[in-house]
Amino acid sequence: MLIVHRSKSFGLCRLNSSAIRWCNSRRYATSTFEPLRILFCGSDDFSIASLKALYDYKVKFPSQISSIDVTGTVPIKEAASALSLPIHEIDTFRGWTPPETPYGPINLIIAVSFGLFVPPRILNAAKYGGLNVHPSLLPDFRGPAPLHHTLLAGRTKTGVTLQTLDHKSFDHGKILAQTPAPGFDIPHPDTCTVPELTSLVSAKGAQLLSDGIQQGLFVPPLKDVGGLSENDPENLIHAAKIQPEDRHIDWSGWTSLDFNRRNRVLGNLWSKALVAGKPADGTMKFKQKRVILTDVEEVEPPEGSEIFAIVPGLPFTNAPCPVEPKKNRALYVFTKDGQALLVKSLKVEGEPVAEGLRAAVKARMFGDRSILSAGSEFTPFRNPLV
Repeated sequence: MLIVHRSKSFGLCRLNSSAIRWCNSRRYATSTFEPLRILFCGSDDFSIASLKALYDYKVKFPSQISSIDVTGTVPIKEAASALSLPIHEIDTFRGWTPPETPYGPINLIIAVSFGLFVPPRILNAAKYGGLNVHPSLLPDFRGPAPLHHTLLAGRTKTGVTLQTLDHKSFDHGKILAQTPAPGFDIPHPDTCTVPELTSLVSAKGAQLLSDGIQQGLFVPPLKDVGGLSENDPENLIHAAKIQPEDRHIDWSGWTSLDFNRRNRVLGNLWSKALVAGKPADGTMKFKQKRVILTDVEEVEPPEGSEIFAIVPGLPFTNAPCPVEPKKNRALYVFTKDGQALLVKSLKVEGEPVAEGLRAAVKARMFGDRSILSAGSEFTPFRNPLV
């Protein structure tokens, strides 16, 4: 059985080049395709939204989608189970072939936020190849962490892309549809978090996928509408996988904006510091350990603390060393641009999270007051954080 779909046409209007390409991508022409037997590969909330959109489409148009089989990580399997969809347990595509459905062989692979590379062997076996939904205006922010890098770059707009699954590389397929440039607004970009942005782009991506299925964009000959940002290759950003080192604070290079943005997008940031270990022979020994800043707030610099702004990353306190912290005594540090940060709590490697100054005092992280001018009310760390 072939499905014949005739899409609607728009009236004449003035369109810029980006809008024209977007309109062209909607393919206002007759498309024919067999009922789809889909293998959906996903992992997270972004992919769950697309899976649910496909399921809703199948319920509404059962003659266009015969079946949806699912594989991926636990969250997508839980979503598939709730929808009573067949689930396949695989850790690798090596040696694995999609099973025959009651309606025939799989004829379309859809991978959304999926970590495994779908090999050409499986794509070639599917009549309509593969589709992918990506949360950026490709080719900008190619890679596994586009949402994180979009926020880290301070972008105020973003978009979603529907592309084919490439036979050689992630995110290098033909672009079949894309949000019109310059993209849609990121709500409150100065405070937006990854979960908030995920919620926004998930709905947009799911709709783009549904529209692409309805319009038959996967039916050969495929029309590549091109990336809306490809004309500015020098400003393209690769959205590399987020690593623990990305949370390692660069005190000499980061401004307060850099610090706050990374803290908001990546989570608690960390440095290394010299921490006193338990003496085995009565001699105090120091060891470099990781120090995680679990709660930090921008504040006005304490009066008289300007000397510490000379060395970003040198924490200090207005509590005499080595006494226990008391009321109105706290732990501070300056960023590269002279912004004072109040360290309300931190976690020294091997210790539980504790109030900032108390944790620093317990770890004997403070040095000699004599390095400061006479009469100073502040005590520095033994060494700057690194």
